[in-house]
Amino acid sequence: MQIHLGCELIYKCPQPTPMILNMQVHHSRAADLIRPNLLQTDPVVPITMYCDGYGNWCSRIVAPAGLIRISTDTLIEDQGIAEPIVFDAVQHPVEELPEDTLVYLLASRYCETDLFTDIAWKLFGPTPLGWARVQAVCDFVHQHITFGYQYARLTKTAWETFHEKQGVCRDYAHLAITLCRCLNIPARYCTAYLGDIGVPKVDAPMDFAGSMEVYLGDRWHSFDPRNNQRRVGRVLIARGRDAADVAITTTFGPHTLESFQVLADEVI
Repeated sequence: MQIHLGCELIYKCPQPTPMILNMQVHHSRAADLIRPNLLQTDPVVPITMYCDGYGNWCSRIVAPAGLIRISTDTLIEDQGIAEPIVFDAVQHPVEELPEDTLVYLLASRYCETDLFTDIAWKLFGPTPLGWARVQAVCDFVHQHITFGYQYARLTKTAWETFHEKQGVCRDYAHLAITLCRCLNIPARYCTAYLGDIGVPKVDAPMDFAGSMEVYLGDRWHSFDPRNNQRRVGRVLIARGRDAADVAITTTFGPHTLESFQVLADEVI
């Protein structure tokens, strides 16, 4: 299938404002792009790109004073099948994990593993190792949190989400990631395009989707504690320790977000 992807953000800045942007499809899906996934600005400003420490391609701009429209639009080829279930994916002992996965066992900005160790082992110690344990974590988080955009808060951590029992997709992901790390399962945060493909349409403005990947059986697997089901058409944008590493925009100065739109629709 083909999926039409894009987003548009309009900012108002009182002064020239540097920004880091993470809005384009991840390089691992570059071969699937049907047309280039270019970043555009109005007014036009110079754009430079770099690869961050997590392998994400990021863009840098300096937004001028006033309004700036930042957008991207592309078509991508997708297999059109649900994310796989790998029940026999094994959990590796920590001493056998590849070195580049170890950072995803550690605490990070939104994932306070030091506060959750006893809780995680009390809740999930009896569960089978591997895929079944990760699914048990996702089941718990999915049931524990009430979803609502009114519960979104930029500073909300996994610990706060656990106690407040409310949040948005990034909060589900942060809590599940933290619990997995406490159980010695490497887990990293992902942001992606995810349309309502193969599921009932949601009567709400589309947003970017926060989920996680865990390392089992010598590779990374996608899990989505917010939806808690295998989905069709998830298109990765970026990966990192938590949402702080993969922010769609990081802005170094005062600004107002005037408009925000995301598109991810199957082309019929």
